[in-house]
Amino acid sequence: MRALLLAASAATLAVCSAPATAQSAAERLDALDQRITRLEDLNEIERVQRAYGYFVDKSQWTPLADLFTEDATLEIGGKGIFVGRDRVLEYMQTAFGPDGTREGLLANHMQFQPIPDISEDGQTGWMRARAYVMSVGWGLPLYENEYEKGEDGKWRISRLTGPFTMYTNWDGWGEYALNNTWPDKFDPPPDLPPSVVYLTYPAYYIIPFHYPNPVTGEAFIPATGEVGAYHRPPGTAAQEESMRVGRTVNGTQPIAEPPRD
Repeated sequence: MRALLLAASAATLAVCSAPATAQSAAERLDALDQRITRLEDLNEIERVQRAYGYFVDKSQWTPLADLFTEDATLEIGGKGIFVGRDRVLEYMQTAFGPDGTREGLLANHMQFQPIPDISEDGQTGWMRARAYVMSVGWGLPLYENEYEKGEDGKWRISRLTGPFTMYTNWDGWGEYALNNTWPDKFDPPPDLPPSVVYLTYPAYYIIPFHYPNPVTGEAFIPATGEVGAYHRPPGTAAQEESMRVGRTVNGTQPIAEPPRD
């Protein structure tokens, strides 16, 4: 498809361009090639993230771990940060059982509203997306993830961050919503503490945006009122490292500001 698009564009430029503008035509063709690459990369980032959700559905933890870079970080809810692809696999297999579906278990990990972005050099990507999770309970995580393009040209998840906005059992979120999950109540233990301590529904936590307002270009500053207030862990060395690896911010600035298309 790319070859056909470039060939058609080259033919059009050749017909429409006089010799005096040949260099300009070549530059325009190069710009078109870069734009096609960028669009393909945006599509590949979405494919990787969607594949993650389908692997979660059927407990396919080994192929799920293959979606991550070797030094990736994973932080879901308030369970803390797991560092490295091997720890991602250990987390999944310890917390949720071995690879493969089990009779009597229904799990669906549906993802919506993806907003992907690519860095100017085309090597780093970001995505904000919402998920609706059905399992032994149900919940609403909101992803702010980061991706890297490898030397083989394939995109992988380098940072998966999925804070929950709500989590509850099947009796109903209105009365039985959980305030969050904590490292001391979960196995396996994380490598680092949570990057941010926050509460889920009926409180709220506005996950910082990796992108500015697409119209104004201004960073969105999440409001932190009494209900939405949260705090960072105290500044111990391990917790400061957690902040750095988790790549989170204090709720007043976006995680990053990748350029717009």
